[in-house]
Amino acid sequence: MFEKIFSLRYHKTNIKTELLAGLTTFLTMGYILAVNPNILSITGMNKQAIFVATCLAASFGSLIMALVANWPIGMAPSMGLNSFFAYTVVIGMGYTWQEALGAVFLSGVIFLIITATGIRSWLIKGIPTSLRSGITAGIGMFLAIISLKTSGIITHNEATLLSLGNLNSVAPILTFIGLLLIIILETLRIRGAILISILTITTISFLIHVNKFQGLMSFPPSLTPTFLQLDILGALNKGIVHVLLVFILVEVFDATGTLIAIGKKADLLNKKKNTLDKALFSDSTAILAGSLIGTSSTTAYVESTAGVIAGGRTGLTALCISILFLLSLFFSPLILSIPTYATTAALLFVSCLMMREFSEIQWDNLTDSAPACLTALLIPFSYSVATGLAFGFITYTIVKIMSGHIKEIHPATGLIAIIFTLRFLFS
Repeated sequence: MFEKIFSLRYHKTNIKTELLAGLTTFLTMGYILAVNPNILSITGMNKQAIFVATCLAASFGSLIMALVANWPIGMAPSMGLNSFFAYTVVIGMGYTWQEALGAVFLSGVIFLIITATGIRSWLIKGIPTSLRSGITAGIGMFLAIISLKTSGIITHNEATLLSLGNLNSVAPILTFIGLLLIIILETLRIRGAILISILTITTISFLIHVNKFQGLMSFPPSLTPTFLQLDILGALNKGIVHVLLVFILVEVFDATGTLIAIGKKADLLNKKKNTLDKALFSDSTAILAGSLIGTSSTTAYVESTAGVIAGGRTGLTALCISILFLLSLFFSPLILSIPTYATTAALLFVSCLMMREFSEIQWDNLTDSAPACLTALLIPFSYSVATGLAFGFITYTIVKIMSGHIKEIHPATGLIAIIFTLRFLFS
């Protein structure tokens, strides 16, 4: 049966290897089960329902990737877009979380359409590399500020905006220990470094009596508080065009880049049965499902590289990931016992990885590097991914035109710049 569904012999793999690869990927991306509820719950969403939604969205997305695309890639709510959802759209811009879910659904519909029509490929080719790198690095810096502030390492200061927090308190100390542990484990190439760190810090919090153990297993919590609670009409009534644009652009860059990178690593792009289009369709479908059950945008996880290195080559790896996320539903007491400061270290580490994109900026070309830097800087310092993207695209377009390099502006970049400009003019 597995041979018929996944073509194991064609991909020179076997069931044992695929299942081991699935377990490896799950261990590297399992931290999202603790991180996502902690981030989205600040919007007023029910934390237990978010946990269930995260499990189901990750399970469904990975299952679609397995059965439709036959790729060894795990899916789950996006790191970066969950922060944009919570801190920018809901807290910063004043949308309700129901309206924000409506925006995620709408972005999923548009994402599906642009994937099916080929517009997604047009966008990818049209956005300059430096600007894409600036967006990724800027979101990384945004995650860094969120994690540092949440853990208490930095705090608000009337005179200097930010200053060092009280480092003698529990949260900053355990966050720093957790970050060091992740870095050391990653350096030693120990799989599941982020998950090991989260569980270690959580255990320490139990031992020093600053956190309470809520149990190991139970029946899954209710999904009712978030299931089908999205408010599509409310999102449309408030004029959510620029929010949709950010969701779509980040989804396009993040998911497509991840799929292509892992596809190359697994030698799937060179196969006769090249199913990249099906993989792109799978991640588009997962966004819609996630918004319906109550979580932010679902995307392909770069941590799937760990499973590919372990030998994963087919959708059987993704099927294994899907089943493990489904089984996680029964461990909600343990996962919901994880304190926020155990996950802020993971956020901080992910931000460090995302900031590596600064190296991809074309620093010798000022018309490329300046807009990219402006994008990266304004995302965290305006506390808004949308603002950073807007300034980046508008600046890039104006600079290229005024310096006589108008031919370097792809129509996709120019169109996005016009949309953001109109949003500023009529807001």
